[in-house]
Amino acid sequence: MRPALLLAGFLCVTAPALGQEAAVSPLRLNQMGLLADAAKLAILPDAATKPLDWTLRDAGGQGVASGKTIVTGNDAASGQHLHRIDLSGVTARGEGFTLVAGGAVSRPFGIGTGPYGRLKRDALAYFYHNRAGTPIEARFVGEVWARPAGHVKEIAPCYGGKDEGGNDWTACGHSLDVTGGWYDAGDHGKYVVNGGISLWTLLNLYERQSVRGRAPAFPDGAAAMPEAGNGVNDLLDEARWQMEFMLSMQVPDGTRMPLPLGPQDGSKRLTFTPDIDVSGMAHHKVADERWTGLPLPPHLDKERRFLYPPSTAATLNLAATAAQAARIWKPIDPAFAERCLVAAVRAWKAAVRVPDALAISNFDGSGGYGDKDVADEFFWANAELLITTRHTLFTQAVTGSAFFGRDTIAEPSWAQTAPLGALSLALHPAVLAEADGSRIRAAIIKTADAYAKEAGDSGYAQPMGPGAYGWGSNSALMNRAVILAYAHDLTGQAAYRDRVVDVADYLLGRNPLDQSYISGYGARAMLHPHHRFWANVLDPKLPPPPPGVVSGGPNGGNSLGEQARKRIGPCAPQTCWKDDIDLFTVNEVTINWNAPLVWLAAWLDEGR
Repeated sequence: MRPALLLAGFLCVTAPALGQEAAVSPLRLNQMGLLADAAKLAILPDAATKPLDWTLRDAGGQGVASGKTIVTGNDAASGQHLHRIDLSGVTARGEGFTLVAGGAVSRPFGIGTGPYGRLKRDALAYFYHNRAGTPIEARFVGEVWARPAGHVKEIAPCYGGKDEGGNDWTACGHSLDVTGGWYDAGDHGKYVVNGGISLWTLLNLYERQSVRGRAPAFPDGAAAMPEAGNGVNDLLDEARWQMEFMLSMQVPDGTRMPLPLGPQDGSKRLTFTPDIDVSGMAHHKVADERWTGLPLPPHLDKERRFLYPPSTAATLNLAATAAQAARIWKPIDPAFAERCLVAAVRAWKAAVRVPDALAISNFDGSGGYGDKDVADEFFWANAELLITTRHTLFTQAVTGSAFFGRDTIAEPSWAQTAPLGALSLALHPAVLAEADGSRIRAAIIKTADAYAKEAGDSGYAQPMGPGAYGWGSNSALMNRAVILAYAHDLTGQAAYRDRVVDVADYLLGRNPLDQSYISGYGARAMLHPHHRFWANVLDPKLPPPPPGVVSGGPNGGNSLGEQARKRIGPCAPQTCWKDDIDLFTVNEVTINWNAPLVWLAAWLDEGR
């Protein structure tokens, strides 16, 4: 489909986001409709301790199914007493169904009308919207969201001077042209670390579909972007925008500088090791010298911007994603693939040479993305390089890692990247001995089984316990859903797919707040993300979020913060959320949260 044709549908989706928010429904359902061929659940918060009668009615008011609720009782994550209504046996399809239970009546909803084909395109468009260094054009996004380019021809010097802890940093002798890439979140920083998992997730979606023989989610011309029509899959076009930026962040050969190495004492005072050869490493980020306020379109950002010191974590993020890109682009653009592979190997060698340059969070104006243990990044980079090069050096590094010997994998995140290596290895079993490949697959399935059990114990059927709803909980759920999707791919068992659907249903309204956390989708869609350009609530000349943007979600942990705690009030973990542009600990939006949304929407859109 050509971009011009896509745009008409894209714009019409925004109408709910711009309208009046609907009242809370007494029954919690996916506000965009239920899939016909998967688990179909509704949740009723009700104090009754015995099962209640329920009836499903069609658009004409005729009953098509009935039954008794399942009392799941007091739920720690939501703070509610709950009943579950299982509609999975319903075979009817169409629009205008209503569910009646215990005197409560749902909003009308559809069955067999999942929004995932549209959602995957809108979720991917998030990345074009947040491109740096280029104008965002009305012909692709509509007049409402068009904006001038931010940070054009960005040639940034290295940071030098005193940080917030009083440490004196010596600026390196180079500046780099780091134009492009994606703005990380609600601010205008660009980070290699968080960019790494975001880029990997999009590339993994493409690679998984290729390896498993699935139709591509974004064939050329499917997305509204300038590159559509160039003969290359649109998902790869978007990913390359970030990959080019990541490559530009690599430190030139011959660069030496003092760095703090290893864990510091926990204070802001640092001990520097002089004259470190940082050639081939990656700068951790390029960002503003000082924090800016809201609202602020990127082209109006007047702060000085710097390259911040290289880190081993950033270097391994570059090594991993560049190795992944090298094999993907080899049949498409061999010259770019070779450039990526050279950069990947160079970065890997630099990380081996400087394995303990940990990220420092002492700088104003940007997030720290600090990580005290980079063993997981080493496993990830070694796995990607093994798949791409088939070199025995990387075989030994992978199978000799402590992460390889574990019988489960962790939930993927920017700070836990070993699972990314495991998932990539599962796609390429031939690079390992059969017993070793079986071990990787078994760890994925065992992890998925644990998540499925957590979903069974959860009132809202989510694969996460009440204590895990921290900053970015929606991302945590989506990344767990990716593992569940892999388990379905490996086994064909429908139960794993049903748990993926549970996560999608939760994001789209089947949660204790009756809140769709995805802008433009549902009767009560998120409207006010923490974002400096999508800030209509602060400046009517600026736009609301476009459709397909996912909020970080409830944060019941210590990172909620005092401001959010005051505005939200007492809350159970799944209810510690408010649609408030100021509350970045619950309502920020980021590239590493929207990337798994693209992945899951595309996976659900494949059908089974």
